[in-house]
Amino acid sequence: MEVTIVGAGLVGCLLACFLARRGHRVVLYERRHDPRERGADRGRSINLAISERGIDALRRLGLDGRVLDAALPMAGRMMHSPGGALAFQPYSADRAQAINSISRAELNRELLTAATALHGVEVRFGHRLTGVDERAGRLAFESTAPDGTSGAVTVDKAQVVIGADGAYSAVRARLQQLPGMNFSQDYLDYGYKELSIPARHGEFAMDPGALHIWPRGRSMMIALPNPDRSFTCTLFWPHDTLAALDTPGKIRAYFAEHYQDAFELMPDLVGAFQGNPVGQLVTVRCSPWHVTTEATTIGLVGDAAHAIVPFYGQGANCGFEDCVELDRYLDEAGDDFPRALELFERRKTDTDVIARLALENFVEMRDRVGSRMFLAGKRVEHALERVLPGYVSRYELISFSTTPYAEVERRGVRQRRWAAAGVGAALLAALGYAARRTGLVRTRDGG
Repeated sequence: MEVTIVGAGLVGCLLACFLARRGHRVVLYERRHDPRERGADRGRSINLAISERGIDALRRLGLDGRVLDAALPMAGRMMHSPGGALAFQPYSADRAQAINSISRAELNRELLTAATALHGVEVRFGHRLTGVDERAGRLAFESTAPDGTSGAVTVDKAQVVIGADGAYSAVRARLQQLPGMNFSQDYLDYGYKELSIPARHGEFAMDPGALHIWPRGRSMMIALPNPDRSFTCTLFWPHDTLAALDTPGKIRAYFAEHYQDAFELMPDLVGAFQGNPVGQLVTVRCSPWHVTTEATTIGLVGDAAHAIVPFYGQGANCGFEDCVELDRYLDEAGDDFPRALELFERRKTDTDVIARLALENFVEMRDRVGSRMFLAGKRVEHALERVLPGYVSRYELISFSTTPYAEVERRGVRQRRWAAAGVGAALLAALGYAARRTGLVRTRDGG
């Protein structure tokens, strides 16, 4: 069967690999021209943190090695206080677990190369979807050549169409017009902007084994390492703060006050701040994720179905896990796409959970991670992992396992009860022992 995928980004390319392995012919349509030839858009190459869910998907296709070769492991968070003091917080009790920093553009290039190397996969660049007629199974595109010339393209009899075209999906926009389609999008009053810290004397200017965070209450900056020994930094600031820094002097003064240690490492700060665009932070929810007519079946995956904010590092990981789950449901449905896409919607329970947790984690990252109380709480949590069999932190279950997100949330509730019971029992035992030692409680033999 021929499957049309709209969007040759991370999820679209990975899904093409899964479907080609099943013997389907896949045609990928992408509005951009080939990014392997043109490079990343300025200010849009925000690094990703690939963790177990994403690695599991890559591993199933034998792509994990080549992807991780271009990634750098980060074993914890490094918090930067306003005064420049550093505090490292490991992600796991044994410090053995790590998330992996990789350039979005580099990962997209790897997955494009992997997809196009497979028999039966074709990518048509410079094709922007302009219309969907689900009753006739017809798609309309505007085709733009690298030299700027354009024309119209119509695809008849698209049997299966998968929208993998991101948070502002053109495929989903058509489904939203159909009766029974629920849709919501919620924007944070924040934008993001990319900056960079270059290598110093050929070496990393900061510890490359950590995700660096500058928590500043209402805002924050993060930095992830790159193989060329630079760091990609991302500001997550309220829109009014971003807009207020409208002169070189204001930019330098603000960074010198709030990000002093980073400011000293950014020789191109003003140029990057003024030249790079401001991105939006949006959560998208919709249902259903598919529609079937006599002519075609149309489905959504990745951000087109469930865009989330990036504060749990799960956007790409969640999208890659979509590919694994859809592949599993195709097995269950015997490659019947309408049935498989219907089963795939069970996943909405999990994606709703991670969307909510990502929003909650933003508050934690910008407000709490640098506080002594928060760090003490994390030390207690790691201690509980060592002494309570089966206790694993929520962060570890999300980042270092493939436990469904909804089950992680349920397990977290159970673990908090275990911990409360265990700590309570330990406190009662300690108080009883202390009372007997001081003679405040008499034992049965009168001692």
